[in-house]
Amino acid sequence: MTAPLSDIRVLETGTLLAGPFCGQLLGDFGAEVIKLEDPGKGDPMRQWGREKPHGQSLWWPVVARNKKSVTCNLRTEEGQSLVRRLVEKADVLLENFRPGTLERWGLSYEELSRINPRLILVRVTGYGQTGPYSPRAGFGSIGEAMGGLRYVTGEADRSPSRSGISIGDSLAATYAAFGTLAALHARERTGRGQVVDSAIYEAVLAMMESLIPEWSVAGYRRERTGPILPNVAPSNVYPSADGSDVLIAANQDTVFRRLADVMERPDLPADARYATHGARGENQAELDDIISAWTRTIPSAKLLSLLHEAGVPAGGIYTAEDIIADPHVQARQAVIEVDHPEFGKLPMQNVAPKLSGTPGGVKWAGPALGSHNEEVYQGLLGLTGDELADLRTRGIV
Repeated sequence: MTAPLSDIRVLETGTLLAGPFCGQLLGDFGAEVIKLEDPGKGDPMRQWGREKPHGQSLWWPVVARNKKSVTCNLRTEEGQSLVRRLVEKADVLLENFRPGTLERWGLSYEELSRINPRLILVRVTGYGQTGPYSPRAGFGSIGEAMGGLRYVTGEADRSPSRSGISIGDSLAATYAAFGTLAALHARERTGRGQVVDSAIYEAVLAMMESLIPEWSVAGYRRERTGPILPNVAPSNVYPSADGSDVLIAANQDTVFRRLADVMERPDLPADARYATHGARGENQAELDDIISAWTRTIPSAKLLSLLHEAGVPAGGIYTAEDIIADPHVQARQAVIEVDHPEFGKLPMQNVAPKLSGTPGGVKWAGPALGSHNEEVYQGLLGLTGDELADLRTRGIV
């Protein structure tokens, strides 16, 4: 089976996560992703991550999987000339530099589109390509704050918290990948490429549900509420007899009645305080106390079994160890093992979503720096071995 993007060539010039995760998503579905890295040091993601067995990042093999690593000094005229030659043969150029950087290098979209009118330029930044904040440096955490996510995350009596992952960067990259696919589809009708402008704060803002109209129309400002959503009950983390927390989400009327049956409390859905979604929301704390008093008398495994049998949505709070060991994860191959020169069989998350006819896949983990120089510069651009060696000697590649 041929992957759906196997006829698409992407030049990735970004670093860290906001741009490269977009490249990972495109590569997961078969795009040829040629990653241009600074000679000698490469993408800083090669060194990022807390744990570094063998001195190697465990983040890099995932975010750079399926990519071809080519070194190119974009700050030199000769390096910029190589980019122009690659653009002639590319469908997409992906970058996440500060706005104006490509323009200073003579690689503006106007110039590149003259070389290749079908080129799609994908730009991922903190604030976007326009507007008064566009020149500012922007990281994912700043975009999460500006987009409204940080304010509503955490406990009410503490400063805003953050997610344990770089969610702002990843959201901007995901929207960039979606924009890329939309632009490729539009190109089929128009024959021309365009610019995809993905801002981190806007990607976060796009996920904020009814936050804006709640304030503008109703004068309601969402606040930090810890593990619950106000007025959505029961939907919380509940204790078990063995100390493990269990998530139960039974806020829909029919589901709540099933939960009450499992609890052997038919009086609860008959009680006016808990009979409807709105009523349960108004009495959320009291209802959570009732459910907690029941759950803490039952070991977590038995509790989950009872809830699943009754059709009540429930689950454990998984760690990485739990994810890898879970039989459902294993059955769907949501975690796979990829060959790696230092780590051997390296587990990582599989491609999502699953396509029935043209699925994506992981062909290799993040490559060594410059390991595809010969393939790209000689095989694709036609440079001779002597020309490539000269560029290498002078620090261009």
